[in-house]
Amino acid sequence: MGSRRVAAVVDLQGGIVVSDAVKKLQVFDQGGAAVGDFEIDPAELSPTINRQLLHDAVVMYQSNLRIGSAKTKSRAEVAGSTRKMYRQKGTGNARAGSRRSGVRRGGGHIFAKRPRDWTYRLPRKMLRAATRMALAARLMDDEVTLVERLSFEQPRTRDMVAVLRAVGCDAGKLLIVTEKYDFNVYLSGRNIAGVKVAPEAELNALSILWPHRVLMEKAALESFLSRVKSQRSATAASGSE
Repeated sequence: MGSRRVAAVVDLQGGIVVSDAVKKLQVFDQGGAAVGDFEIDPAELSPTINRQLLHDAVVMYQSNLRIGSAKTKSRAEVAGSTRKMYRQKGTGNARAGSRRSGVRRGGGHIFAKRPRDWTYRLPRKMLRAATRMALAARLMDDEVTLVERLSFEQPRTRDMVAVLRAVGCDAGKLLIVTEKYDFNVYLSGRNIAGVKVAPEAELNALSILWPHRVLMEKAALESFLSRVKSQRSATAASGSE
């Protein structure tokens, strides 16, 4: 699911210091007309981009997507007799035991696969830092487009396609980020190939690094910055106690 794209982004951004230059992003309406600017300093999200942390976070999210239901039969589970196939000596053949042996056709797997749980979790602070680094990297590379607001009276895919074409986000994989969960926006975008829709609260390092571009509502970016500020305030408060 886009692992090659994720690896490329991580390699390009690994181990760099985020520039403290303020980015001025144009804000578009749904018709593609510029209606204002939004200034943001990527260094406020993360002063540095840690390649290893981004890699660890992406691997964790991808590992947690694995179902873990792969299973094969061992020699104890395949059909067949356990009787010795022929006597040990005197036949001229190599000695042989059960026809269930893993070296024989139709036998069991010697190291049979078993269902397993692939899920694990990194510390919460590490995951939050990786999310901030991923968005800071997108901002530095000018891969974030802001729209004033996404709103549809009813779910309609062609309306979403028209908006994406108007704001120049109709090529390649795209992540659409809304301030909150919007049913009409989600239904309008889910049938478009290479497009994912998610509320700001569900952003993570993998979802941000997966697409070629990120289309965000202005309010969603403001909400994300507010969330980062409140998290840092809580961390500072707990550290001073």
